[in-house]
Amino acid sequence: MEPDPIPVLFVHGLWMHASSWRPWLDLFADHGYVPIAPGWPGDGDTAEATRNDPGRLDGVGIAELTRHYRTVAEALPTQPIVVGHSFGGLIAQKLLGEGVVRGAVAIAPVQFKGVLRLPPTQVRTVLPILRRPGLRTRTWSHTADTYHAGFASAVTREESDALFEAHSIPGPARPLFQAAFANIVGGPTKIDTRSSRGPLLLVAGGADRMVPEPIVQSAYNIQRRNTGATEYRVLPDRGHSLAADRGWREVADLALDFLDRHDLGARQG
Repeated sequence: MEPDPIPVLFVHGLWMHASSWRPWLDLFADHGYVPIAPGWPGDGDTAEATRNDPGRLDGVGIAELTRHYRTVAEALPTQPIVVGHSFGGLIAQKLLGEGVVRGAVAIAPVQFKGVLRLPPTQVRTVLPILRRPGLRTRTWSHTADTYHAGFASAVTREESDALFEAHSIPGPARPLFQAAFANIVGGPTKIDTRSSRGPLLLVAGGADRMVPEPIVQSAYNIQRRNTGATEYRVLPDRGHSLAADRGWREVADLALDFLDRHDLGARQG
């Protein structure tokens, strides 16, 4: 009897719509997986629809995101793999630590409780939001200028503007505040890094300003103490948009190779 194909749950980060995963969905489907990319609770069906009704995302935090994607994962016919970018990478690690998924790929994941590095580049990038505490329960949107300066800083302005137009959406500021004070408040940013778990791949962009490479390396140094397989890859010239810009295939191929080597390829499933 043929085993059920493995679902792959894709989780986007702040300021990007789930539509940004479309090339990944097609690629993973071609490799025999069953990929899905549900948006955050409050996201519209399209980037434009989300921009037109940003209030639906007000107050959404890490706990709500984790609960949302845990519910999605548990409703699938067989335990999925999760691939997450930025805050999606944090959620991916939380679901892996809870035993909800069989393996995870975290791309430029936001720091969790216990990661103590705070590079000046990241501080400068997010400070315009954090200095406005009134945004804690509201959404915040990039302009084309701030998007290129912080999010898609390693690609041309032309490509940055195209990504901004196609996929950028308002994002709730609450997760950003929670991550910024992860080691003071803890709570939603805490990850179980000790329980038995499946394989984990962490991917960093060496030119990332939102989640600089030292943060991802620090997460790896904690995660590698786990008995589960843990790998770390750095793409030196890539920025925070690495999962969606023209170089997305390089990251996707790393993920597919990792899954295949750790018996999570669609054929093994």
